[in-house]
Amino acid sequence: MPQKNDDFTGDDLGHLTHGIRENLDQFVHQLIQVLLVGFAIGMMRTVVPALAESEFGVARGSFLMLSAFVVAFGVVKGVLNFVAGRLSERIGRQRVLLWGWIAAIPIPFMIYFAPNWGWIVAATVLLGVNQGLAWSMTQTAKLDITRPDQRGLTLGLNEFSGYVGVAIAGIVTGYAAAALGPRLGLLLFGVAVVAVALVLTRVWVRDTLPWAKLEAANYRKPRAAGAFRPRYAHAAEAPGTWEVFAIMSWRDRRLAAVSQAGLVEKFVDALVWVMFPVFLYSQDVSLPNIGWIVGVYGFVWGGSQLFTGRLSDHVGRYWPNVLGMWICGAGVAMVMLGDGVVWWSLSAAIAGFGMALLYPNLSAAVADITPPDWRGSAIGIYRFWRDLGYGIGALGLGLAAHFTGTTEAAFWFVAVSMLLSGALLAWWSEETHPRLNPADEAATPPDA
Repeated sequence: MPQKNDDFTGDDLGHLTHGIRENLDQFVHQLIQVLLVGFAIGMMRTVVPALAESEFGVARGSFLMLSAFVVAFGVVKGVLNFVAGRLSERIGRQRVLLWGWIAAIPIPFMIYFAPNWGWIVAATVLLGVNQGLAWSMTQTAKLDITRPDQRGLTLGLNEFSGYVGVAIAGIVTGYAAAALGPRLGLLLFGVAVVAVALVLTRVWVRDTLPWAKLEAANYRKPRAAGAFRPRYAHAAEAPGTWEVFAIMSWRDRRLAAVSQAGLVEKFVDALVWVMFPVFLYSQDVSLPNIGWIVGVYGFVWGGSQLFTGRLSDHVGRYWPNVLGMWICGAGVAMVMLGDGVVWWSLSAAIAGFGMALLYPNLSAAVADITPPDWRGSAIGIYRFWRDLGYGIGALGLGLAAHFTGTTEAAFWFVAVSMLLSGALLAWWSEETHPRLNPADEAATPPDA
C-alpha cells in the first residue's frame, strides 16, 4: 500500500536519485501506462461519433446532442484532474493510477450493450474519471523522477506516448468496426486495454511520491553556485487547495495565461473528436480513412513531441507555446479552405504540429515555476482548466453548428479562439525556464 506523504523520512530518501536514465525502468513503465491511457480514449474517437446516428440513435443535425458526451467527458475529467493532483500528495501516485483503471472496467461493456446515446454519455463520464486520474498520474510520476533540465523531454515523451496511443486506437478500432461490427470491435479492444493496464499497474508500477519528497528536501537546502533558480510563484510553504487554485487561475499572471491557453487548446481536440469524424463521414469518407485522417493529427502531434519537448529545454517555453497556439489554429482553418483526403490530412498534420509545440510545453511551464511541495496540486489544477476546455469547447462548437446548421461554423469558432488565446498568452506570459530566465540571486527558498 502506498505510504502517506508524512510517512517518508530523510533516511527513506537517501537511496533515490533523479533522472531518466537513473530511473529508466519506472520511466518506461509510466510510458506504457500513458500509451494504454491513450488507447482508452482513442477507442471512442473514430467509430462512436461517426456512427452516432446509425448505431446509437442520434438524429441527423442534433449537434448539441452529439456534443453532449464530450461536454460530460471534459467536465468530469477536469474535476478529477483537480482531485487527483491533491489526492496524490496524500496517498501516493500509484494508488490514484490504479483507481483510474478500475473506473474504466465498465466502459467497453456499456458501449456494447448501449440501447441509446445516453449510455454513451454515461460511458464517457467514466472515461473522464479514468483519464482524469490515470493520465494525470503518469505525467506527475514522470516529473517526480526526472531532473528539472529534463522536463521538456519528459513531458514530450509522455504526450508522444499518449497521443500516439490515441491515434493507433482510432485506426485499429476503425478496422475492427468494419470487420467485426462497431460494438464487438470496441468491446474486444477495450477489455484487452483495461485488463493489461490493471495488471501492469498493480504488479510493476512503483509510487513516485518519495522522489517528490526528495526534491522538496533538496529545494530547501542552500543552492550551489550555478544551480537553477526558478521564478517560483509566491505562496505559503504549504498552501491550501483554494490558495493553489487562486494562484493558478488569476493571482499569478503567468500561470493564469498558461491555464487559459490550456483551456482553449482543448477546443481543437473537442473539434477533432466530435465534429471532424462527422464532417468527414458527411463527405462520404470511409471509416478506415476517417481513422487515418484523424490519426494523422494524433501521429504528428504525438511524434513531434519527441522533438518539441526537448526543444523547449534548449530554447525555452515561451515561443513554442505562443507559436503552437497560432499554428494549430491555422491548421483548423485550413480544413475549410480545401477538400479531399490529402488536403484534410495536411490540415490535420499542421494542427497536430502546432499542438505538439504547445502541449508538453504549457505543462512544462507550470512545472518550472511551481515548487515541488505543491507541484502535484498545481499540475492538477492546470489540467482541470485544460480539460474543462473539452466541455466548454464542445458546447461552443455544438452551439455554433446548431445555430448555423453546418459543421463548418464549428471549425471557424475554434480557429478564431486559438488565435485570440495565443495573443493573450503572448501578452501575459514570460519565459519560465529557470536557466533562461532565472530568479534574482537574492531569491531564497522558504524555510524548512
